[in-house]
Amino acid sequence: MAEDAFELLDSLGWTSDRQLHVIGISMGGMIAQEMAFKQPERVASLSLVSTASHLVNTVGFVANLRQRINLFIPKGLDVQLAEIKKNLFSEDWLAAPDAEGNFPTNGDRVAAQEVKKRQDTEAFTRKGFLLQAIATGWHHKSPEQMREIGDKVGRERIQVLHGTIDNMITVPHGETLVKELGGEESGVTRKVFEGRGHVLPIEERREFGKLIEQLVVKTQGRSSI
Repeated sequence: MAEDAFELLDSLGWTSDRQLHVIGISMGGMIAQEMAFKQPERVASLSLVSTASHLVNTVGFVANLRQRINLFIPKGLDVQLAEIKKNLFSEDWLAAPDAEGNFPTNGDRVAAQEVKKRQDTEAFTRKGFLLQAIATGWHHKSPEQMREIGDKVGRERIQVLHGTIDNMITVPHGETLVKELGGEESGVTRKVFEGRGHVLPIEERREFGKLIEQLVVKTQGRSSI
């Protein structure tokens, strides 16, 4: 997928050094790592959000086994929606009034969006879901490879963002990611959102946008920082 992204960027003519501001969320963060590892000289900034260099069991054997089995068991729509809400968002945010004003709560809006997505049977398929789960599970960047990303991209160009109650990729993964990149003491920026879940750009839209903008402004057009 990283190669696909580079092919698209090449076709657009975005080929200069330090031209790309790469933002990756969840599996997208894993793809972002691959991009930064393969062609670090093209990366102006790297934002890794709710992601990991590799997945590890941080919840215990039984809970981890249950989560993995549940991924592949057919369920009714109501159960699917409840699990999506639990895995992706915090309860406080779900219960709050809809930020866009079209539904009673944020949770109602999430449910409506998920139902609409499932109506597109060509774009949303079980095969696609399974392949995404497999790709995420197989992703692995070693500590040595992550340190190389830090060295070649530049740690002042990298930030790692995570929510404390992320049920998809738990917050210890973010802590490991920062450490493997070289740590905050070496210039990596780390931001932890207390009481927030997996989809930070939705739960913390303003603060997330502010952090991205700050890093872009800091690194835009600069060969060194």
